[in-house]
Amino acid sequence: MIADESVERVRESADIVGVIGEYVELKRQGADYRGPCPFHQGTHRNFSVSPKKQMYYCFVCHAGGDVFNFLTKRLGVDWPTAVRMVAQKSGIELVETQSRHNADERDDREPFWEVNGAAAEYFQTTLWADDLGADARAYVEQRGISRELADKVGLGFAPREIGLMRAYLNTLGFDDERLAQVGLLVTPDGASEPRPRFRGRLIFPIYDVSSRVVGFGGRLLGPGEPKYLNSPESPVFSKGKLLYGLNWAKQAARRDERMLVVEGFFDAMRLIGAGVESVVAPMGTALTEEQAQLICRYTSRVFLLYDSDKAGLKATFRSGDELLRQGASVQVVTLPDGEDPDSFVQANGARGLEAQLATSIDVFERKIQLLDRGGWFADLRKKRQALDRLLPTLRATSDPLTRDLYLGHASSAAGVTRDLLERELTTPSRGRSTSGNRSSAPPPRDVAPLEERGRPGPALDVARVRRGERRRVGGERTLAAERELARVLLHRPAYFEQVIERVGVESFRDAELRQIIAAMVAKGPDAGFDVLASTLTGDAVVVMQDLLEETGGLEHADEAVAGSLAAIHKGTLARRMEEIDTLMPLAASGEKDELTHEKMQLVEELRSLGGGPWKQFR
Repeated sequence: MIADESVERVRESADIVGVIGEYVELKRQGADYRGPCPFHQGTHRNFSVSPKKQMYYCFVCHAGGDVFNFLTKRLGVDWPTAVRMVAQKSGIELVETQSRHNADERDDREPFWEVNGAAAEYFQTTLWADDLGADARAYVEQRGISRELADKVGLGFAPREIGLMRAYLNTLGFDDERLAQVGLLVTPDGASEPRPRFRGRLIFPIYDVSSRVVGFGGRLLGPGEPKYLNSPESPVFSKGKLLYGLNWAKQAARRDERMLVVEGFFDAMRLIGAGVESVVAPMGTALTEEQAQLICRYTSRVFLLYDSDKAGLKATFRSGDELLRQGASVQVVTLPDGEDPDSFVQANGARGLEAQLATSIDVFERKIQLLDRGGWFADLRKKRQALDRLLPTLRATSDPLTRDLYLGHASSAAGVTRDLLERELTTPSRGRSTSGNRSSAPPPRDVAPLEERGRPGPALDVARVRRGERRRVGGERTLAAERELARVLLHRPAYFEQVIERVGVESFRDAELRQIIAAMVAKGPDAGFDVLASTLTGDAVVVMQDLLEETGGLEHADEAVAGSLAAIHKGTLARRMEEIDTLMPLAASGEKDELTHEKMQLVEELRSLGGGPWKQFR
């Protein structure tokens, strides 16, 4: 038996015009193709083939169907043979399984689809037919979601009571083990009994492309965190490989020749309710590679409707790069301040949204627009950083024509030659900040974890290796000095004021150490561990714990502070010299003279400090 996923893939990839065109003389007429009907031996062009809908139809004899149906009727072959024929024409390898008529041979994932489907029905019934769902029903009404729309997307509610869902699903034959495997039950540390993962939450069933329930997203209705919670990874649920709403959007995307990407469940649901069905939402903020590939199976024209705040813009450009890698055309839609797709469509409807789509701009154009408005192209130093933000998108763009257009636009906007940009594209990234894009350059050979080189390193590196992290250490001496300085300040806060007068928070290159110093500035150097930790990320808390556990050598705090400040200053000088080297190709002749003079002064200052070869401090 041919696997469902393989059938779907063949159907999506089939060139229905090409396949049917082998048996019918077709001519283009508008967006469709017309020819004489092969089923009633017609002579007029009443037989239509729609590449958008992947369907054929005769307006006389009313024969119609998909590409498989055409071959079964025209050639008299059975359905599996038709699928195999189309797969061969499309260059797709089929995955076939044994017959599932025997229960022992059914798909291993079916038990998980079954329990998720039963849970979805339970949540839906609780929302609409149980007193426990009264507050959730009021919330749905307050958000302006109609019952018809809620039923379409399967909206439900998970009550706070611990045993209700479990008992109901147990009566249907679903044991606790299966409920735990799909993440409906969890057993907290120290607890003896499992409890529901979703409690007091509005529930959005998440469907795969074949409309099977594979997981859930829950929106908390009362106070607490996290506000949104998804199912954990399971045999049927992998949030980086799924898109909320794709089961409804796939045909609409073909019809509309576009896909809209929004951030959240409510955004997608609101657009669906307004009749805009070609919309999906990732279950993280930015698209993954697999999600971008999914979208491009249905259309090559994508509109991104993320928030316009810093996080939204970061997600926009990360998603844009993933889509450009797949050859898509990517447009960015900017809604009025304070609006998201949910609120905007509720107030302005589908017509208002279409007007916003009409004003969208290309994702690369949007990037240049923001950099230009921020004055990044007007200053030589900022220009280098601006180009570092454009280069990842240029490298990601797989379509040769689009990349060529982008190169010309970037060259004009930044005032640099096209040849220079093309050379930069072939040069591995130097690891500069690129607005969330990972550097493609491998770490230098001399900055492998110290333990791998047979000698102990600073405790910070040990801690990070212990946590399984691989990070570019870069400027090892400077980072060791930063770490020692932070350690002394945590143990000897009396040094804090004199240190901050010499180096600011921004002087600390290590992200975790910078967080710790910033917390000490904000909360005071004498603030306790709990106060400081409340403002830190988990990684920074681990680093601070390590530093506080190291108490050796504090009797020489004066020397440690002086030496660390000197090393940090040397690193600052070295980084400025490296920056000058990157600015030189962009500078005019007069600017080059100024940069050369500045570098000579920096070299002399570094020598006077006993710096040695400056590159060791980068």
